[in-house]
Amino acid sequence: MLTCIIQYQIDPTKRAAFAEYGARWAQAIPRCGADLVGYYAPHEGSSTLAYGIYHIPSLADYETYRTRLAADPLGQQNYALAQSERFILKEDRTWLKSVTS
Repeated sequence: MLTCIIQYQIDPTKRAAFAEYGARWAQAIPRCGADLVGYYAPHEGSSTLAYGIYHIPSLADYETYRTRLAADPLGQQNYALAQSERFILKEDRTWLKSVTS
């Protein structure tokens, strides 16, 4: 099992838009084949760092998942929301594998 951690740098004045974005992914991501841990918005400390975390069995499964997500109506709406509202300033993905399981 792999864990993908997406680190976002967001516009701190658009935290509500990021919260909507995360809520939409909470529906679309599991439907498209990944095990969503959650989306996390700033609360204390940094006002610009946010995260999305999910598990997926393999990178091959990730490719299938990404294809499904791109075709999913809610996924398409969410990509459009991010582009129109411009609340994501930077996005980085890190892939991790547990060493404690």
